[in-house]
Amino acid sequence: MIVQALSAVYGAAATWRRRWYAAPSRARRLGQPVISVGNLRVGGSGKTPVVACLARLLLARGERPVILSRGYARQVASAGVTVVSDRERVLTDVAHAGDEPMLLARTLPGVPVLVCADRYEAGRMAESRFAATVHILDDGFQHVKLARDLDLLLADQQDLDDRVLPAGRLREPLTNAVAADAVLVPTASADSARTIGERLGVAQVFRTTRTLGLPQALTPGAAPPGAGARVLAVAGIARPERFFDDLRAAGFSVADTLIFRDHHRFDTADVARIAASAQACGAVAVLTTEKDAVRLEGLALTGVPFAAVPLHTAIEPADAFAEWVSTRVARARAELG
Repeated sequence: MIVQALSAVYGAAATWRRRWYAAPSRARRLGQPVISVGNLRVGGSGKTPVVACLARLLLARGERPVILSRGYARQVASAGVTVVSDRERVLTDVAHAGDEPMLLARTLPGVPVLVCADRYEAGRMAESRFAATVHILDDGFQHVKLARDLDLLLADQQDLDDRVLPAGRLREPLTNAVAADAVLVPTASADSARTIGERLGVAQVFRTTRTLGLPQALTPGAAPPGAGARVLAVAGIARPERFFDDLRAAGFSVADTLIFRDHHRFDTADVARIAASAQACGAVAVLTTEKDAVRLEGLALTGVPFAAVPLHTAIEPADAFAEWVSTRVARARAELG
């Protein structure tokens, strides 16, 4: 009963905050359109790959997107804005950037990535220093103090069955999903996606699909394993099961798995444990995510070859989504004058 009461209070506070900032002139407004990518639940829902997909789409349409992140779980939170990357190179390390901004910076040449708790300040820098024509908020659905022109909400069936903190994992009640302009659902079925959109009260629904790229060697001189190889799968992300299932679907023989907490900071003892586990299960290599690979940098990855597997997300139907986003950005730009 106490937990349920706390959830009710938490949910009411989150709803009040959202409504307060929705009043005219309370949310701060940047000079260029703002697109938010977020979710309802604590933990990963595939936001970072969606941000990358969206940034590439905007680049291809002639925009100059800049990604604004809070840099969650970074070790060193410097004052002001941290420029993780400009359009040509990465300018800082993972300790100052955070693992997700660093991953975005490395995989998106031509797209500056800025980190700051105050994303309005970061956005102002993006416009003055990088001539940004559109801002992308990574994990921005709850960042209501900054006005946005397009809210993309990632959601799935688990969200519909969950409850608000602390009884569940939702950051705010499901009823607040109506603030989104579109729901992105990880499913191959248009009917399933539409059903989730209807449950959340959002008419515009798109689907996200996931595909794995070829493993990239992390151990110098080692060849990455091919499909069919016996591997140890290691993940320190919010939903590691998705990665493990993706590996199996791609044809890898997953002999065993190791799970670390999300944003885990690996050390030499972790590497030794991983190598020992790989040897114990007869794995010829260790496969991990690109996000984990960022946090393994600087460590001697010995005992067994390590490789990172890229994850690519697409938003379907691709042409319809691209046209819809472009139209909404153009409309927002016209309204901003």
